[in-house]
Amino acid sequence: MYSRRVRIFILGGIITIGLLGVLLMEAPEPTRQIDEVMDDPSQYVDQEIAIRGEVLDGSIDESNFEFILHGTTHTLRIDYADASVSNGLGDNRTVYAQGVLKFVDGEYVLHSDVIKTSCPSKYEEATE
Repeated sequence: MYSRRVRIFILGGIITIGLLGVLLMEAPEPTRQIDEVMDDPSQYVDQEIAIRGEVLDGSIDESNFEFILHGTTHTLRIDYADASVSNGLGDNRTVYAQGVLKFVDGEYVLHSDVIKTSCPSKYEEATE
């Protein structure tokens, strides 16, 4: 029927096409900046988005599982009640949050299910 070389080539092609299909179907959500989303947040309401920003000083509320991310000109409240968070969450820390953007009581809130924090730099000033 087919030679061994042709069968291996066909099998390799099928595997390659299958992997490309999986990558296209499960493409990761592009990460957006706070200011990019908050310039026109209505287009992202009820959609899964990934966002990156910096935690606003003093905004972490561990009892309500909320904090505020800020960009250059805008802020966004993050509800992380359904997310697992590393112990690296702190003021001025860069955070990646993924979840669904909602409009609640006149305010935009990201209900996050994924929170990732940046690693502290070895050059940051040590806190006492």
